[in-house]
Amino acid sequence: MSTTSGDEVVARTAYQRAIILLTMSLCTMLYALTLTIVNVALPQLQGALSATPDQVSWVITLNVVATAVATPMTGWIVVRFGERRVLIVAVIGFGIASMLCATATTLAPLLLYRIGQGVFGAPLVPLSQAIIVAVYPPSQRAMAQGIFGMSVVIGPAIAPMIGGYLAEEYNWRWIFILILPLCVAALIGLVAFIHDSGPRRKLRLDWTGFLALSIAVTCLQLMMDRGERENWFESGEIMIVTALMALGFYLFVVQMMSHPEPFISPAIFADRNFNVGLFLVFVYGLLNVTPTVLFPSMLQNLKGYPDSLIGMLLAMRGAGMVIGFLAAALMGRFDPRVGLFLGLGLIGWSGWQMSGFNLDVPPFAVGVAGIVQGIGTGVMWVPLSIVTFASLPPSKLAEGSALFHLLRNFGSSIFISLSVMTVVRTSKVNYAELTEHISPLNKILDFPSSLGFWNPDTVRGLAAISSEVGRQSTMIGYSNAFLLYAIVCLGAAPFLLFVRIKSR
Repeated sequence: MSTTSGDEVVARTAYQRAIILLTMSLCTMLYALTLTIVNVALPQLQGALSATPDQVSWVITLNVVATAVATPMTGWIVVRFGERRVLIVAVIGFGIASMLCATATTLAPLLLYRIGQGVFGAPLVPLSQAIIVAVYPPSQRAMAQGIFGMSVVIGPAIAPMIGGYLAEEYNWRWIFILILPLCVAALIGLVAFIHDSGPRRKLRLDWTGFLALSIAVTCLQLMMDRGERENWFESGEIMIVTALMALGFYLFVVQMMSHPEPFISPAIFADRNFNVGLFLVFVYGLLNVTPTVLFPSMLQNLKGYPDSLIGMLLAMRGAGMVIGFLAAALMGRFDPRVGLFLGLGLIGWSGWQMSGFNLDVPPFAVGVAGIVQGIGTGVMWVPLSIVTFASLPPSKLAEGSALFHLLRNFGSSIFISLSVMTVVRTSKVNYAELTEHISPLNKILDFPSSLGFWNPDTVRGLAAISSEVGRQSTMIGYSNAFLLYAIVCLGAAPFLLFVRIKSR
């Protein structure tokens, strides 16, 4: 990607930079909304389109796969066609795909349109970040990244609340119609204020490397999304997908190291901070979205919270993110490692608190954990972006940003799958262990009068005991998932020591 030089950056007025930042944040926001806004409408989609739970889950899976496959192409298409043209085509295509999603009457066309959303939306986030890094001088990037970061992570945080309201008050089609005004606003901003920063040039695409990476990425996503449902490696489908994934990654690495103009240049990995940043953004992806997926099902199924209260608790996490980003902008003058350590510490503490939740947890405790977690993710995002791209050559910004967001997305999808697997499997184990105590050998059961409706001598009483054991074991499963969340977070902290900051 061609970017502005240092002199061109200084020549831009504060107003021009603010308009560009607003436009890029809007482009990112409209795509980020689609990541989670559909989740709450899946039951309604299943009934409206006469689909099974397994079939309707592809509405999420295929969109993520399409985004993952198309994201690494951002660097190539920008060099070939220019930032402005790529963004305009992406926003128009994304808007058309969203409109078509709202008109679908059967599952097959909806899946096709969701793939279109993923393909056209893929360049928006990495290219938007690359442009912001290019137009802002280093002294102002912390502030700019803080504002931009809100659009990256707050969108998925508030989307379930908005989607749930629209689906409940109207129908599922409105979750896609909502996106159209945002697309129009983003398109106006792009046409009016975004210009190409340098001449375009023809660049031959390494199709072998691209196809190998696409196959590997697709198979990895399919394996993680369908593994638990298909009982992992006891399924022939999962074994085939895993073999194709390994072959794809192998061919991609071979092609990258041997091709004169590979799809992803190995030279980009010569930057130490960039490599550390890629690892940390993968961890960030693990930590960012997972609670928003686990909390609604836990609170609704085990606690019986209404949708309005669940939405309010998720909104508190979003409020914490806003506080975190504002704090990160004010901390821009400090060593970025301070923000990284602080962010990881707050996220890890919230995970530790959540691992202690039980069926008696009050909404206040859930809200406090969400706020602390939101502050941590907000504080961590800005220094993470600064560290990753601090010493990366300007010509590698688009390619590096594409990899940055590719790993963030994969971190989210992989850890969601691992967390769900932890909940399901440990719930089964604990259910089996708890039911061992429901036997004539348990002396407590000799006093049915003190057990109330848990009387094991009646069918209704046995059903009540079974239901309560199921609730308790499932809650333990969620606690284990949150404990894994905390361990992963705190385990990443030592890697911050590898970050090197140049003295000014």
